[in-house]
Amino acid sequence: QVQLVESGGGLVQAGDSLRLSCAASGRTFSSYTMGWFRQAPGKERELVTAITWNGGSSYYADSVQGRFTISRDNAKNTVYLQMNMLKPEDTAVYYCAADRFSTCLDRIRPEYWGQGTQVTVSS
Repeated sequence: QVQLVESGGGLVQAGDSLRLSCAASGRTFSSYTMGWFRQAPGKERELVTAITWNGGSSYYADSVQGRFTISRDNAKNTVYLQMNMLKPEDTAVYYCAADRFSTCLDRIRPEYWGQGTQVTVSS
């Protein structure tokens, strides 16, 4: 079992930065591919970014490439999402997720989800 708790969301202006954190509990955290999803009102949940168990590879959706950075610190059981140059279209609930088995970073199938944290970007 892996429990995930996101934090760091909030209300910011376009162009600002936010850093989301996902604190994980569970002895096997380091074995999981981790990802961040987001869901805006009326939209499907989409994969934003993912990172391999050792942090060696990462994936980014085209919409966030160059602006967002995913990282992880397995010693701290924490995954981060650094979001720079935020845009109003980034407004969504952001969910941390853990995938035990998937090998393709753009097609992860999470087994565990956090509760979500709201990110709102005003114009």
